[in-house]
Amino acid sequence: MSSARLDRRRFLQTVGVACAAPLVVPASALGLETTPAPSKRITVGMIGVGRQTRQKNLKQFFTMPDVQVLAVCDVDSWRLDQAKTQVREAYGKTKASGQYQGCAAYADFHELLARKDLDAVMIATPDHWHAPMAMAAFAAGKDVSLEKPITRTIAEGRQLADSAARLKRVFRVDSEMRSTEPLHRAATLVRNGLVGKPVRVTVGVPPGDQGYEFEAAPDMPVPTELDYERWQGPAPHAAYTQRRVHDPKSFGRPGWMRHLYYCDGMVTNWGTHFNDVALWATDLDRTGPVEIEGQGVYPPKKSFWNVLWQFECHYRFANGVQWTYKIDKPYFKVEGTEGWIRADAKTVEAEHASILDWKPGPDAVQFRMKSDKQDFIDCVKTREETLEPAEVGHRVTSFCHLGHIAVLLKQKLRWNPEQERFLDNEAANALIDKHILAPRYDA
Repeated sequence: MSSARLDRRRFLQTVGVACAAPLVVPASALGLETTPAPSKRITVGMIGVGRQTRQKNLKQFFTMPDVQVLAVCDVDSWRLDQAKTQVREAYGKTKASGQYQGCAAYADFHELLARKDLDAVMIATPDHWHAPMAMAAFAAGKDVSLEKPITRTIAEGRQLADSAARLKRVFRVDSEMRSTEPLHRAATLVRNGLVGKPVRVTVGVPPGDQGYEFEAAPDMPVPTELDYERWQGPAPHAAYTQRRVHDPKSFGRPGWMRHLYYCDGMVTNWGTHFNDVALWATDLDRTGPVEIEGQGVYPPKKSFWNVLWQFECHYRFANGVQWTYKIDKPYFKVEGTEGWIRADAKTVEAEHASILDWKPGPDAVQFRMKSDKQDFIDCVKTREETLEPAEVGHRVTSFCHLGHIAVLLKQKLRWNPEQERFLDNEAANALIDKHILAPRYDA
């Protein structure tokens, strides 16, 4: 071997250790990977690979070099094959061969959770499966990112939050609103006192779907690709009809989002987006109101889809903050003793425009700004609390459930947020651990 080749070899072996002066050597020159080694990546399994996972969740994970999606799971075999192909094609682009075969597929989520090589799971199933799957994942030793709304009942939420704390699992509500710049900015301004003491909050969410409202939903043959019994799971047993589940071989908006067996509709769906950032802004996201009342309109009794069409709920907190939550455009507004601020996903407005130029000082309340997925993955590594952990997710979702219960009972309700019980109202307390399945129809 020539002395020149030997010197080069010794140089590559010792560079960065014995150099007295700074020297930058490209990783490729050392034969090193430019992305984290497989042993340093967070491995993730995807449970539920429908519209949200295909269009949003997987694509975000694919951009993160410190994440490896190892497995996908769904009870619809067509969707499962689509997801497996999506993962293999995405990672195949990073391989010299253009091929990647490392994604496993499961129909039973228990089999996915049994894998010892998975650090975390992302759950994006119909709502009625959210809490049961999350708690099974905790028991299996997995950290969890869970689509909102995270529960169907208040009791489920308490159980989920307590389980996450007891088992020391990292948990993230998969809502992007705390990572949306205008909403993040508005929350920061409110928390730093730029509108004074909060007095009144208004939250709007868009109306839900009202299609097929007067049409019957006939029993139909179950598509061959769908394991319908597994899909129903903890929900009441019902004969298959297409509008109850999702359109076969499609990623369109699913019917289950409009039926009370599986979902509470917009009151929890978008409510857990915009009430979340408003509760965060006012530092009320780890407690609850003390009074709630509401009114709303359900579809006519003959409608198959039966979640709330319209609603307006009013809350009062122990500190005096008055809160209105209603069907409207999606936004939140905080009115304080020194002005107001209003934000949606694109803009921030303020009564005193000068506060929008505020810059944080060393003692300011500041929140980290990163995507919901990156926040989750980073906290899986550090074991820190995510920006929207289980306790917060439970309180936010419960806030929406409280409004729904008030609409159903058509009564002003008093609530103890520490005990999480209604005061002197057994009809309301009976709904703490029950899904709302039989509303009092207004038409």
